[in-house]
Amino acid sequence: MNAGNGSSPNVGKLVGNNYQYWRLCMEAYLQGQDLWDLIASAESVIPDDTPQNGELRRKWRIKCGKALFALQTSTSKDYVDHVCDKDTPKLVWETLERFFTKKNTMRLQYLENDLTGVTQGNLSIPEYFFKVKNLCSEISELDTEVPISDARLLRYLIRGLRKEFMPFISTVQGWATQPSIVDLENLLSNQEALVKQMTRPISEVEDVLFTKDKWKNRGVPKHSSSDGKQAKAEMESDGNSKSCYRCGKLGHIKRNCQSEGCM
Repeated sequence: MNAGNGSSPNVGKLVGNNYQYWRLCMEAYLQGQDLWDLIASAESVIPDDTPQNGELRRKWRIKCGKALFALQTSTSKDYVDHVCDKDTPKLVWETLERFFTKKNTMRLQYLENDLTGVTQGNLSIPEYFFKVKNLCSEISELDTEVPISDARLLRYLIRGLRKEFMPFISTVQGWATQPSIVDLENLLSNQEALVKQMTRPISEVEDVLFTKDKWKNRGVPKHSSSDGKQAKAEMESDGNSKSCYRCGKLGHIKRNCQSEGCM
């Protein structure tokens, strides 16, 4: 965060939704540059214009210019208009504090209302958990005095689930050891996959079975009815081609010969 060469301080831009973090970083920077007294102590007011205070006023103006430069250059153009006419670091700081405190209060109210009414709807379990956790995280950043605990987050997550998951939730709540939020998300994701598998359309199941049978019979030669008839005829033909060595007639062999000459 060194800005001794007159360059902008190495502090992230104030863009609106990062005010608390920006405030923390800027305060640390100003303290490191020995400029924080211009905001938080008696040095925030320029010394009286007297002959004895001439040198003090000159030094104060130099320090004031450095602090103003740091504050204004680290504020995005969307908000710099609120402070560009302020002539002391203290006025800039207080103006931003009032503006973002009021804005954060409105944003906090909006997020809390959104969280109160959030439901899973058509979202998958991972999508739903991600949405609720993001809302709770942003609320905790805006209201640092009363952050949302894991127990409260869990209540919000369960309350907005679809009804099909409630029997499973009742079972889980009866366990001696309760799963963490991450484990619960994994368990519900598995349940969701199982429900989808059980409720697949019959046509899809038939397609799967057909594909399975087709793959199973792959490589096995098929025989038509005409092929069977041909094989039978060939067997009969083979049988009829046999001849008796005694009588010379076709269709039987010596031991089955019934002629008088063969008996």
